[in-house]
Amino acid sequence: MRKKIVAGNWKMNKNYNDACSLISGIIDELRKSTISKEQQIILAPPFPFLQVAVSRTEEIEYISVAAQNCHSEEKGAFTGEVSAQMIRSTGTEYVIIGHSERRNIFKESNEFLSKKIDIVMKNGLFPIFCCGELLPEREKGNHFAVVKNQLDESLFHLSEKEIGNVIIAYEPVWAIGTGVNATSEQAQEMHAYIRKLISEKYNQQIADRSVLLYGGSCNAKNAKELFANPDVDGGLIGGASLITQDFVTIVNSF
Repeated sequence: MRKKIVAGNWKMNKNYNDACSLISGIIDELRKSTISKEQQIILAPPFPFLQVAVSRTEEIEYISVAAQNCHSEEKGAFTGEVSAQMIRSTGTEYVIIGHSERRNIFKESNEFLSKKIDIVMKNGLFPIFCCGELLPEREKGNHFAVVKNQLDESLFHLSEKEIGNVIIAYEPVWAIGTGVNATSEQAQEMHAYIRKLISEKYNQQIADRSVLLYGGSCNAKNAKELFANPDVDGGLIGGASLITQDFVTIVNSF
């Protein structure tokens, strides 16, 4: 059975004290919940808070920590950047790669993201790879081709063993932070398509085991409906991950 995952991407929010309070609040509320063996919660705070997040959750089996990004090189003269090796040394297990904000604001190409995927895998970290289309691309009916191209150029060079360690998050860019989410049917349609692409590139067994998350204004009100889809294995949560009760409600939506 595939893991049921809810990952909270805090983006550039919270100071140290606020981050500590949020982590503690989430832990306290989750302890009141019934978390199954198939469920996993991933917290992705900003870089300065990775170590405190790891230290406060390392004894809780169902909670892991992710970085929001990493550099494509192992080390070097890249002022202000953070390497996969540095992230790994904090005890962090996951890294978000290819978020639409990195693609759009920082102009990260599919080729560049491919290098990031390689360095993440080399350092024993697990990528949460984001893919998704812009509104004009969907309006033109190109959304499937856009996502296929992103997977082909950034992810599908991996071996069968490696691809099994990747979480794929579909995030329709037009739904991120807008309050507008894809319908349950649209989410399922794209997730089923991504699983089909994995099957065609690798095999059906790998496709059936692959964890696919939905990201894009997933919140406490719509999570249950989205997660009920057969190919949606959870969510990559933005704004709602900053509110303890909303985030925990989403976790409990399976």
